[in-house]
Amino acid sequence: MAFTPLHDRVLVRRIEGEDKTKGGLIIPDSAKEKPAEGMVVSAGAGARKDSGELIAPAVKAGDRILFGKWSGTEVKLDGEDLLIMKESDILGIIS
Repeated sequence: MAFTPLHDRVLVRRIEGEDKTKGGLIIPDSAKEKPAEGMVVSAGAGARKDSGELIAPAVKAGDRILFGKWSGTEVKLDGEDLLIMKESDILGIIS
């Protein structure tokens, strides 16, 4: 994929949740919520301070992250649904 986000933006691929509950019930597609977990595909160079100094992003490609339910802008690149969001929309990194 030939796409690199600018500044402090991050390109994220959603990670789909389970199709079954712990009790074994199958969840239909109409009842599923969009997952708030994803994998960082690529990250921009970082934000800039008022002095012009570059602040490196805390996430890198391959990190599993949690983000807010309404975070980011949905885009379709190479037939794949992805999200572009600011680094500040990311709640944390899953290790």
